[in-house]
Amino acid sequence: MPNFVRLIICFLLLCGTVALFVFHLWGWGILGILLTVLVLITFFFNENMLIAQYYLRKENMEKAAFWMAKITNYEKQLIRVQHGYYHLLLGLLESRKTPLKAEKYFKRALSLGIHMDHNVALAKLSLAGIAMAKRNKREANMYLQEAKRADKKKLMADQIKMMKDQMGMLDRTQMRYR
Repeated sequence: MPNFVRLIICFLLLCGTVALFVFHLWGWGILGILLTVLVLITFFFNENMLIAQYYLRKENMEKAAFWMAKITNYEKQLIRVQHGYYHLLLGLLESRKTPLKAEKYFKRALSLGIHMDHNVALAKLSLAGIAMAKRNKREANMYLQEAKRADKKKLMADQIKMMKDQMGMLDRTQMRYR
């Protein structure tokens, strides 16, 4: 459902709620307020993305992909702030199947803008893993440093440390084959 339709429904519910309060139907008016708030929340947080995030946390990729597929035109169905998160979720889904093809989604997510620092760190850490898979140590190191800077609350400190250790092992294997 496009966002302008959600706003129209929210406005109509708000008008109906005000009318219920004017006619002294307080119980139905409170229910109307709750419905109006629910519709307004779906304007800012798309329900398909919320459900897809839930299934990603549960590691049920098929259902997460199903709910992400319900977003057919993200530019119309999501507000501009959510465009980066949409591409981040697509990148996470794609990285489970084909990690090297997920790079375009992570780069697009960063270019569109992700506002939470831990999500920026996640995207940069994923890009570092992709660069390591391509044997591009310089780019991987750059993304790891950026991920470390973005991870202000140290939520991904273990993953960053593990990635640095793997990069050290990558150096040893390259030296062995030369």
